Amino acid sequence: MSYAVLKMIHVGSVIVSYSLFFLRGIWLMQNSKNLRQRWVKILPHVVDTILLSSAIVLAIIIQQNPLEHSWLSAKVGGLLLYIGLGMVAMRFGKTRRIKLIAWVSAQCVFIYIALVALTKSPALSIG
Repeated sequence: MSYAVLKMIHVGSVIVSYSLFFLRGIWLMQNSKNLRQRWVKILPHVVDTILLSSAIVLAIIIQQNPLEHSWLSAKVGGLLLYIGLGMVAMRFGKTRRIKLIAWVSAQCVFIYIALVALTKSPALSIG
């Protein structure tokens, strides 16, 4: 598979993954029954698997090691934080307020990850 096709798959899955997370957060805040639909419970995991797989293959193709490239380390660290915040927002938050704070925080982390990907700089080329 070519680099261009793989990158399109990766970027496309980023967009779908974030869109699903955003939608699920809206439904969560509305106490919507939509959250209990089977596809809502399965599709995000499928998309995120494609996203993570494409990220790993891209890193291998361009020979970028997170231990050697700070921007990639920042993306991996951001991803772990994003996943943790998402888990608090969608499952483990004890109160609606905690879930909302985690959901908004996860979106901020997502924006950071996307900006790091675009700038190839963990500091976002500031300073």
